[in-house]
Amino acid sequence: MKKLSALILALVAQVSFADQATTDATAAQLLDPVKAAELAKDPKAAVAAMTNLMDPATSIALAQMSMNPATYTKMVQAGMSPDVLKAYATFADPAVSMKWLAASMDPNFYMAAMAPMLNPNMYAKWLAAPLDPRVLNLMMSGLNPNLYTQWATAPLAPANVNLMMAPLNPNLYTQWAGAAAAPATYGTWGAFMNPATYGNIANPFAGFIPAVPAAK
Repeated sequence: MKKLSALILALVAQVSFADQATTDATAAQLLDPVKAAELAKDPKAAVAAMTNLMDPATSIALAQMSMNPATYTKMVQAGMSPDVLKAYATFADPAVSMKWLAASMDPNFYMAAMAPMLNPNMYAKWLAAPLDPRVLNLMMSGLNPNLYTQWATAPLAPANVNLMMAPLNPNLYTQWAGAAAAPATYGTWGAFMNPATYGNIANPFAGFIPAVPAAK
């Protein structure tokens, strides 16, 4: 638990004054169904995401990405990938619950979550946000004809055409079936699905029977 506390505090110290690259990365992660699940598995990652979400730069980045049709293409692509099953099935892993249980008993975890609210710099950023050039550009983007051209041509983009044809690909369902049957998909619980786990159960005396040397 002490190790978790140190990691959380160190992380908050790094992200309290998050730079543009960090906030952009957080926004992109939140818009990816697979990567967003990773935030909920680790208290340290969740605190970092909450801290970055309190920064107006993350909201600006989310707004900018939401106006790009390619963002939704990537979201649907990720949603159709069997990686989604792998990302969310591991929530049943007791190791994930134990991480959050340890964090829930750690006062430093709550202090780390409250740190952005106690940071005057964060409120100063929100007060200055309306005058941020990125916000002004965002408001003016509605007057940019290229924005409407991107949306009008989006259905003909090769990525979107491939996406619409994906349900006709039998390989997609094979990949989903493979991911659903793979014990690794379910983390610790996957051991119950792994036949190797029950290797010695069929013959409980197998461990006491000496191996017969192979004939030469």
